[in-house]
Parts: sequence; structure tokens; C-alpha cells
Amino acid sequence: MTAPAPISNRPPTRQAGQALLLDVVGLSKRFGGVQAVKDLDFTVAEGEIVALIGPNGAGKTTAFALISGFLTSDAGRVTFAGRDLRGLAPHQVNALGLARTFQIMRPFPRLTVVRNVMIATLGRHADVAEAERRARAVLDELGLGAKADRPAGGLTLAERKRLELARALGTEPRLLLLDEVMSGLTDAETERIVELVRAINRRGIAILLIEHVMRAVMSLAQRIVVLNYGERIAEGRPESVANDPRVIEAYLGDEEVARAPA
Repeated sequence: MTAPAPISNRPPTRQAGQALLLDVVGLSKRFGGVQAVKDLDFTVAEGEIVALIGPNGAGKTTAFALISGFLTSDAGRVTFAGRDLRGLAPHQVNALGLARTFQIMRPFPRLTVVRNVMIATLGRHADVAEAERRARAVLDELGLGAKADRPAGGLTLAERKRLELARALGTEPRLLLLDEVMSGLTDAETERIVELVRAINRRGIAILLIEHVMRAVMSLAQRIVVLNYGERIAEGRPESVANDPRVIEAYLGDEEVARAPA
């Protein structure tokens, strides 16, 4: 079998009519002797859904932390909406319209669900009444309106996932970074999150997601970027990535490809 051609140094051109929103160029980060991310290049266009996948330890969450300002890169550049993000703190990045969720959810358990989201909406709206109105609107959108006045500590896992998503949405982002918002959920709960992500995207919010639930990835993503040992090994449309021998060997496996939707 002929060896696959190496991927190009720069990502594929975005679709016509889609303005560039996020541009990651040469991003690198080392922790001691471990090269967590190496020379990573990819883009996200306005309104696009892009998935960042790969085996555990591939550097996905580190890439998220570098993009959102929680870590400082050793090399490379991240540009968001034409603004260089180097040197900006996480709250400054968020203020520009880039929000993220976290794998490990840490809601304030004694605060009500709506108060948890108001911590985000107050960053955009100093008026408390308006911040609460917007927080409740986000909760209604995500199916948590009935739990708005209950303590966040009493939520189920699936509800906490949606609360994490609500807190990110409360900052009114242009780009939403989702870090494994479907992990640990049942099939029905996963499908609910997929529907919510689609609805959020239809509002014009671009999505960059890390996810191991491949059926969800293949269903949602317009483009997939695959990492292995911190490096981009493949990128393209879901159907081409799912059949790339490098991706199958490094991550998917034949069984996972067979289960993925067409």
C-alpha cells in the first residue's frame, strides 16, 4: 500500500464566504521533557464547527489552554478576529468573544443555577436585572430553566454539563471551545447535547470541540483536526479523516470507523 502523503504545512482553505475567525500558527508548548504541542497550525472560520481529536495525551486540552490564555506558548501565534492573543490573560481573551468549557466542571454548588450563570453574564452587563434576564434566557435555551433557582450542587452529571455550557454561553462568545462536554453521558443525553450545539451554531457562534464520542464528532464537525503526540497528523472533512490510515492507526481503529455514521 502506498504511504499517505504528508499533510501540508498550512490547513486547507476555508469555504468561500466564511471569514477567518481563529488562526493558530506554529503553536508549541513543552513541559520539561514532554513536547505537549508541536508546530500546530489550524483555523476556524466564522460560524464553522471544527473538531480537535486524538488519543489521550495528544495535546488537545493543552492547545485549548494556549488558545484561551490559561497557558503561555513557547512558540507560535494565536490570532482571534484579527487580534494577536499573545500576552493576554484568560479574562481578556474572553472579553474579545472567545469562551471555553472545562473537562472538570467546578460550579459553585451552594449558589443557584442562575447565579452560577450570572457570574458570566455580569461580565457583559453591569445591570444586575439585565444580567439575570440573560442568564435565565440561556438556561431556558439549554433546558435548565426549571432548575434555575435550585442549588447547582443538586444537578445531575448531564445537567452539570449543560450548566458548564451555559456559563460559557453567558459571556456571549463568537467562538466557543467545548472540552469533552459529552463524556460520561448516555446516548440520549449525548444526542441532546449534539442538538444544543447545532442550535448554538445556527445562531452564528463558531464551535471548536474536543470530543471522544466519535459519532457526535462525525455528525457535528464540518472539519476535523487530528493530533497525535502534540502534532497535527491529519485534517479534513469527517469522511476523509475517518478513512485516513494514519488516523485509524493512531486513534480511531477499524471498529470505531465502522460505527461512525456515514
